[in-house]
Amino acid sequence: MQTLSSRRVHTTIESPLGDLTVVAEDDTLTGLYFADHRRGPATDSLGVREEAGFEEVRRQLGEYFAGERREFALPLTAVGDAFQQRVWQLLARIPYGRTRSYGDLARQLGDPALAQAVGAAVGRNPISVIVPCHRVVGADGSLVGYAGGLGRKRHLLDLEEPAPAKADRLF
Repeated sequence: MQTLSSRRVHTTIESPLGDLTVVAEDDTLTGLYFADHRRGPATDSLGVREEAGFEEVRRQLGEYFAGERREFALPLTAVGDAFQQRVWQLLARIPYGRTRSYGDLARQLGDPALAQAVGAAVGRNPISVIVPCHRVVGADGSLVGYAGGLGRKRHLLDLEEPAPAKADRLF
């Protein structure tokens, strides 16, 4: 991102999933939220609205939604406790077009009993889409929990679905 000052600022970016509120601080992306985001930030915490300085975020999101980008290259700072940070780091490692269960992530953290705590941390991911919490599904592959709503989660997973898998689908 370019030309963002050393203060918290935000903008709104149109997307196929509705308006996205993008928040930055000190030239670093700190939040990406849907219009009706569960557990989203208070409006007065977003900082001033700025249009300038979000060009790179806008470009990369546009490429992603057009199916032309699989990874984001943006400076990110997600604010959370140590456990949340560990979970969000695992989210960032889930490959495009793949999913993991909450239990998978808990096992990666060394304790399968942490699945519910992992779910809570995933639900508090402040940088949706870019930190791909939509790639986390239930143990049986079902769509469960998404701060942006299950319809948006389905849309993102469909966008990332590998072409051979799409070709094999009946509907």
